[in-house]
Amino acid sequence: MKTDVKHTHHDHNHDQDHKRYMPHEPADSAGTAQWTCPMHPEILRNAAGDCPICGMALVPVAGTAEVDDSELRDLTRRLWIGIVLSIPLVVLAMSPMVGISEPFGLAPKQRGWWEFVLGTPVVLWVGWPILRKFWLSLAHRALNMYSLIGLGVGLAYLFSLAAVFLPSLFPPEFREHDGAVGTYFEAAAVIVTLVILGDVLQARAMGQTSQAIRELLQLAPNLAWRLREDGIEEQVALDSVMVGDRLRVKPGEKIPVDGNVIDGASRVDESMITGEPVPVAKAAGDRVTGATINGSGSLVMRAERVGSDTLLAKIVHMVGEAQRTRAPIQRLADIIAAYFVQVVVVIAVVTALVWWISGPEPRLAYALLNAIAVLIIACPCAVGLATPISMTVAMGEGARSGILFRSAEAIERMRDIDTLVIDKTGTLTKGKPALTDFAAAGMPEDEALALMAAVEQLSEHPIAHAVVEGAKARNLVLQTVEKFEAANGLGVQAEIAAHKILVGNRDFLKKYDIDTRQWETQAETLRDQAKTVVFLGVDGAAIAIAAVADPIKDSTPEAIAELKRTGVRIVMLTGDSRRTAEAVAQQLGIDEALAEVLPEDKAGHVRRLQSEGHKVAMAGDGINDAPALAQADVGIAMGTGTDVAMESAGVTLIKGDLRGIARAAKLSRATMRNIRQNLVFAFGYNALGIPIAAGALYPAFGILLSPIFAGAAMALSSVSVVTNALRLRRQSAR
Repeated sequence: MKTDVKHTHHDHNHDQDHKRYMPHEPADSAGTAQWTCPMHPEILRNAAGDCPICGMALVPVAGTAEVDDSELRDLTRRLWIGIVLSIPLVVLAMSPMVGISEPFGLAPKQRGWWEFVLGTPVVLWVGWPILRKFWLSLAHRALNMYSLIGLGVGLAYLFSLAAVFLPSLFPPEFREHDGAVGTYFEAAAVIVTLVILGDVLQARAMGQTSQAIRELLQLAPNLAWRLREDGIEEQVALDSVMVGDRLRVKPGEKIPVDGNVIDGASRVDESMITGEPVPVAKAAGDRVTGATINGSGSLVMRAERVGSDTLLAKIVHMVGEAQRTRAPIQRLADIIAAYFVQVVVVIAVVTALVWWISGPEPRLAYALLNAIAVLIIACPCAVGLATPISMTVAMGEGARSGILFRSAEAIERMRDIDTLVIDKTGTLTKGKPALTDFAAAGMPEDEALALMAAVEQLSEHPIAHAVVEGAKARNLVLQTVEKFEAANGLGVQAEIAAHKILVGNRDFLKKYDIDTRQWETQAETLRDQAKTVVFLGVDGAAIAIAAVADPIKDSTPEAIAELKRTGVRIVMLTGDSRRTAEAVAQQLGIDEALAEVLPEDKAGHVRRLQSEGHKVAMAGDGINDAPALAQADVGIAMGTGTDVAMESAGVTLIKGDLRGIARAAKLSRATMRNIRQNLVFAFGYNALGIPIAAGALYPAFGILLSPIFAGAAMALSSVSVVTNALRLRRQSAR
């Protein structure tokens, strides 16, 4: 992945410019190589280049482009040439300051010519990327860091050219005994070299920000073993695998694509997706994910999702899109940066005037040097990079741990969550309810179960599915159903052979004047066992009762305990009866259980909690959870759930493990702490550096900041911000 990144910040017309420079073509989600600007993510291009707003080198959107370090190699080559030429240049320029009036036997005028010969290639060739972006910033009327650097370097170089070629233009106090005028080729050359050094260091550091995504991409295999119709295995390229192909996965190999196991048994290392190191047992009927690693067994699988449809491809695409979003905390930096360059130019002009009017002789030289120092040290790159770099690293690390953030805003909001609302089925539980109890009165059990299952087979509810599977386990024949109708969250009704059949909870049957009191004692016992009870009504009579239990996920108790330790209040939403809900809540230590909640009421409960002043996260996995996920401050979707839920959520837990919520909160807190550190450093650096560069310490201490040292400090400031952001890679989200 191309890694070159330079640094700058917004111009005063940011809002207008970002619209002016929006890409002519929409983003291609199919994997076409695309580049964006870390500080202006609205910029999207289909080829490498520079941001038209700030001049920063565009970086590849995660996962859409191959590694390309050509620009880094070019910068490195320029850096070394700059170093080789700058060293003798500095020796020549600084020798008189240490008592050597004629270094290498060169008189002052001759020394000026040699400084011109050494300094010109550094400024014009080594510094060409800087000068080009300086010109573009003027042409686009979009002042940025290159405006400041180019102005400072240009002033020093042009002053020095005039000193060498037109010394007679300068007043006598500027000239030495042979008429030579002091030059600042060494300042211009060293500043250019230091800026290029900062670009190289920053580019290498930036290359690590998407390391987590690159590691995921590198896990994908290039080849797969396909089973032909005659049973012969053939090795084929991964991009030739089609949906429906049968694939052999040998021991130790990577699963080529997403699919289902149809033969064999093994254990699969899914840590690259879930962050969990323990291999998962797989057998016929189980799902497997592309790029995970097969253990010691041999598997035959059927390909279901290939190419850009695989989970790995979707993860990379989602992270790439998320890294192009902005966090609310960045607004502060945006507001300040919108006027930063203009303010710095004004400060530099004022500095020059003050030194020219009231400074010591040679006043013009002092005015020039201090103005250049202000321009160079005030580079806003550190401010601009403070937020996006940390967000980029955090999103990559989250993806590697099975946590997908859809936006930078989701990371920021996750830090403030104090209440977690959790849907029970499929979130706290495995989402695969099973029929555990069934009893009938007035007709044989199998006949009653067959009637119930016949109606339920047309419903998509998990409880309905459990009833149908229970009937299938008894090899019951299900009759044809007519006039099917579902009452959302309550039950279903239909007609079978002219008989009116109702299946649902007590309130649903009561609505049709069906008395369920004969079953209530048994129903209460089942509810005390955290089982969901449904009744069967036939022609106005309740003739059967069924109980369905959805097992709690193995990871749920640990996840709930960990969240409670962080002070998060847990609220469970469920359509189950109050008795069942309270039994589950007591078993897991949940703070509050809201039972018999209709799907359309879930978002209302989230709004109520928000109106009470809570910052609410909602975790769910179903289509009916989507409105509540969208309403919550942070929506958290289970990756094992529906696509609609994941589209409505700000965070997706790839494997549906609730422990990921605690990990996400931990990563969010670490990220926001890291961003605050970056902003404090960046703003503090400029607040301290600009007055010193302007000469604030000179009256009391006689200290002036050389433009050379200003350039070094500027380069190191942005590198320090990026390096600090990279510490998030050690803040494991696991």
